[in-house]
Amino acid sequence: MEYSSADIAAIVKKVISDMQSPKASGADVPVGVSNRHIHLSREHLDILFGKGYELTKAKDLSQPGQYAANESVTIVGPSLRPIEKVRILGPLRSSSQVEISATDSYVLKLRPPVRESGNIKGSAGITIIGPKGVVTLCEGCIIANRHIHMSDSDAERYGVRDGEYVAVDVEGNGKKTRWYGVQIRANKNFSLEMHVDTDDANAAGIASGSLVKIIKE
Repeated sequence: MEYSSADIAAIVKKVISDMQSPKASGADVPVGVSNRHIHLSREHLDILFGKGYELTKAKDLSQPGQYAANESVTIVGPSLRPIEKVRILGPLRSSSQVEISATDSYVLKLRPPVRESGNIKGSAGITIIGPKGVVTLCEGCIIANRHIHMSDSDAERYGVRDGEYVAVDVEGNGKKTRWYGVQIRANKNFSLEMHVDTDDANAAGIASGSLVKIIKE
């Protein structure tokens, strides 16, 4: 029996889906895997790309109003080994923030704290290089904590509240894992999705679209 290219594509898609689908009962929270990225202020966008520059949207993200821009920058730490093509996420923020993984921190020779997004006080410094200029942050580089975005109605359904910490069970490609200290971030405008970085996803054998289960601690 000969398979067409369409048949082969369908088979591969199903195999990948089966590998990513959880075996644990009750796993219903989708995962979004975040690669390194940066949020910029108006001031720093002007320095890096030129006065009055506006970001251009590449694609919408899962959270309403958030998007990945076409623009990217280079980041440099004490190692002087640059990491290029770090994606900018929009819209602009009041303060610039760089989110990396622990693996990235080894390359850059930085010690960023694990923090909730937006909590950058006393975090690691880093240099950002754009096509028109350079910005050196005294603080602003973090490793984002594991967290779950959800609407207020989702929070009521799961019996959790904004700011609460829960555990999460993961069945990823034979690597059963339980994560503790996962922060709930509930807001009427949020969509249900757990965010982890590439280190966490690779260690647990999951990818964007995998499902996990909330466990009350």
